[in-house]
Amino acid sequence: MIKDKTIALIAHDMRKADMIEWVRHNVETLYGNKLVCTGTTGSLVENTLKEYAEENNIREPFRITKMKSGPMGGDAQIAALVVVGKVHLCVFLIDDLSANPHEADIMMLLRQCRIHNIPVACNRHSADLMITSTLWSKDYKPTTPTYKKFERDKVS
Repeated sequence: MIKDKTIALIAHDMRKADMIEWVRHNVETLYGNKLVCTGTTGSLVENTLKEYAEENNIREPFRITKMKSGPMGGDAQIAALVVVGKVHLCVFLIDDLSANPHEADIMMLLRQCRIHNIPVACNRHSADLMITSTLWSKDYKPTTPTYKKFERDKVS
Protein backbone atom coordinates (compact mmCIF):
# COMPACT_ATOMS: atom_id res chain seq x y z
CA MET A 1 0.00 0.00 0.00
CA ILE A 2 1.18 3.52 -0.74
CA LYS A 3 2.49 5.19 2.43
CA ASP A 4 4.56 8.23 3.39
CA LYS A 5 4.48 9.62 -0.15
CA THR A 6 3.50 13.01 -1.50
CA ILE A 7 0.53 12.82 -3.85
CA ALA A 8 -0.44 15.83 -5.97
CA LEU A 9 -4.18 16.20 -6.59
CA ILE A 10 -5.38 18.59 -9.29
CA ALA A 11 -8.81 18.77 -10.93
CA HIS A 12 -10.29 21.22 -13.37
CA ASP A 13 -13.70 22.66 -12.50
CA MET A 14 -15.68 20.17 -14.58
CA ARG A 15 -13.68 17.30 -13.00
CA LYS A 16 -13.80 18.35 -9.33
CA ALA A 17 -16.81 16.11 -8.57
CA ASP A 18 -14.84 13.17 -10.00
CA MET A 19 -11.86 14.06 -7.80
CA ILE A 20 -13.96 14.25 -4.63
CA GLU A 21 -15.58 10.90 -5.42
CA TRP A 22 -12.11 9.43 -6.08
CA VAL A 23 -10.82 10.82 -2.77
CA ARG A 24 -13.79 9.32 -0.91
CA HIS A 25 -13.24 5.98 -2.63
CA ASN A 26 -9.51 5.98 -1.72
CA VAL A 27 -9.60 7.82 1.60
CA GLU A 28 -8.02 4.97 3.59
CA THR A 29 -5.20 4.68 1.08
CA LEU A 30 -4.65 8.45 1.06
CA TYR A 31 -4.44 8.56 4.85
CA GLY A 32 -0.79 8.38 5.91
CA ASN A 33 0.39 10.27 2.84
CA LYS A 34 0.95 13.96 2.29
CA LEU A 35 -1.39 15.60 -0.20
CA VAL A 36 -0.51 18.69 -2.20
CA CYS A 37 -3.33 20.29 -4.17
CA THR A 38 -4.12 23.33 -6.23
CA GLY A 39 -6.29 25.89 -4.41
CA THR A 40 -9.96 25.09 -4.91
CA THR A 41 -9.35 21.37 -5.31
CA GLY A 42 -7.38 21.47 -2.05
CA SER A 43 -10.26 23.12 -0.18
CA LEU A 44 -12.73 20.54 -1.49
CA VAL A 45 -10.38 17.65 -0.65
CA GLU A 46 -9.72 19.11 2.81
CA ASN A 47 -13.46 19.40 3.56
CA THR A 48 -14.08 15.86 2.32
CA LEU A 49 -11.30 14.46 4.51
CA LYS A 50 -12.45 16.46 7.56
CA GLU A 51 -15.94 14.99 7.18
CA TYR A 52 -14.45 11.50 6.93
CA ALA A 53 -12.26 12.08 10.00
CA GLU A 54 -15.23 13.30 12.05
CA GLU A 55 -17.44 10.39 10.96
CA ASN A 56 -14.72 7.87 11.83
CA ASN A 57 -13.40 9.54 14.98
CA ILE A 58 -9.93 10.09 13.51
CA ARG A 59 -7.98 12.60 15.56
CA GLU A 60 -4.77 12.80 13.59
CA PRO A 61 -5.37 15.20 10.71
CA PHE A 62 -4.67 14.53 7.10
CA ARG A 63 -1.59 16.34 5.80
CA ILE A 64 -2.69 18.72 3.04
CA THR A 65 -0.79 21.59 1.45
CA LYS A 66 -2.85 23.94 -0.71
CA MET A 67 -1.10 25.83 -3.47
CA LYS A 68 -2.57 28.66 -5.53
CA SER A 69 -5.38 27.85 -7.95
CA GLY A 70 -4.22 26.46 -11.28
CA PRO A 71 -4.72 29.64 -13.34
CA MET A 72 -2.93 31.66 -10.64
CA GLY A 73 0.19 29.46 -10.71
CA GLY A 74 -0.74 26.39 -8.68
CA ASP A 75 0.14 24.00 -11.52
CA ALA A 76 3.55 25.67 -11.76
CA GLN A 77 4.07 25.40 -7.99
CA ILE A 78 3.38 21.67 -8.10
CA ALA A 79 5.65 21.31 -11.15
CA ALA A 80 8.43 22.92 -9.10
CA LEU A 81 7.91 20.26 -6.39
CA VAL A 82 8.14 17.56 -9.08
CA VAL A 83 11.47 19.00 -10.29
CA VAL A 84 13.02 18.83 -6.80
CA GLY A 85 11.77 15.28 -6.18
CA LYS A 86 9.03 16.09 -3.66
CA VAL A 87 6.10 14.50 -5.53
CA HIS A 88 5.73 10.74 -5.89
CA LEU A 89 2.39 10.54 -7.72
CA CYS A 90 0.28 13.10 -9.56
CA VAL A 91 -3.46 12.69 -10.11
CA PHE A 92 -4.50 15.41 -12.54
CA LEU A 93 -8.11 15.18 -13.72
CA ILE A 94 -8.06 17.42 -16.77
CA ASP A 95 -11.13 18.84 -18.48
CA ASP A 96 -10.34 17.98 -22.08
CA LEU A 97 -13.66 19.40 -23.30
CA SER A 98 -13.00 23.03 -22.32
CA ALA A 99 -10.31 25.54 -23.18
CA ASN A 100 -7.95 26.36 -20.32
CA PRO A 101 -6.35 29.80 -20.16
CA HIS A 102 -3.31 28.32 -18.40
CA GLU A 103 -2.71 25.52 -20.92
CA ALA A 104 1.04 26.26 -20.90
CA ASP A 105 1.22 25.56 -17.15
CA ILE A 106 -0.75 22.33 -17.57
CA MET A 107 1.59 21.11 -20.30
CA MET A 108 4.62 22.17 -18.25
CA LEU A 109 3.45 20.15 -15.22
CA LEU A 110 2.76 17.07 -17.34
CA ARG A 111 6.14 17.48 -19.06
CA GLN A 112 7.99 17.70 -15.74
CA CYS A 113 6.24 14.55 -14.51
CA ARG A 114 7.39 12.75 -17.66
CA ILE A 115 10.95 14.10 -17.47
CA HIS A 116 11.35 13.21 -13.79
CA ASN A 117 9.63 9.82 -14.12
CA ILE A 118 6.70 10.67 -11.84
CA PRO A 119 3.57 8.60 -12.43
CA VAL A 120 0.74 10.86 -13.57
CA ALA A 121 -2.88 9.76 -13.87
CA CYS A 122 -5.26 11.87 -15.93
CA ASN A 123 -8.36 9.75 -15.32
CA ARG A 124 -9.84 7.79 -12.43
CA HIS A 125 -9.09 4.38 -13.87
CA SER A 126 -5.36 5.04 -14.18
CA ALA A 127 -5.36 6.78 -10.77
CA ASP A 128 -6.92 3.69 -9.16
CA LEU A 129 -4.42 1.40 -10.87
CA MET A 130 -1.47 3.53 -9.79
CA ILE A 131 -2.51 4.09 -6.18
CA THR A 132 -3.17 0.38 -5.62
CA SER A 133 0.03 -0.86 -7.24
CA THR A 134 1.97 -3.34 -5.11
CA LEU A 135 5.18 -1.55 -6.15
CA TRP A 136 4.46 1.14 -3.51
CA SER A 137 5.01 -1.37 -0.70
CA LYS A 138 8.24 -2.75 -2.11
CA ASP A 139 11.70 -1.26 -2.16
CA TYR A 140 11.07 -0.19 -5.74
CA LYS A 141 13.41 2.39 -7.22
CA PRO A 142 12.28 3.76 -10.58
CA THR A 143 14.96 4.02 -13.19
CA THR A 144 16.27 7.39 -14.24
CA PRO A 145 15.22 8.20 -17.78
CA THR A 146 18.06 8.37 -20.25
CA TYR A 147 17.96 10.77 -23.12
CA LYS A 148 20.22 9.63 -25.93
CA LYS A 149 20.17 10.27 -29.60
CA PHE A 150 18.49 7.38 -31.35
CA GLU A 151 20.70 5.94 -34.09
CA ARG A 152 18.34 4.51 -36.71
CA ASP A 153 21.15 2.97 -38.76
CA LYS A 154 22.24 0.77 -35.84
CA VAL A 155 18.85 -0.93 -35.51
CA SER A 156 18.52 -4.09 -37.54
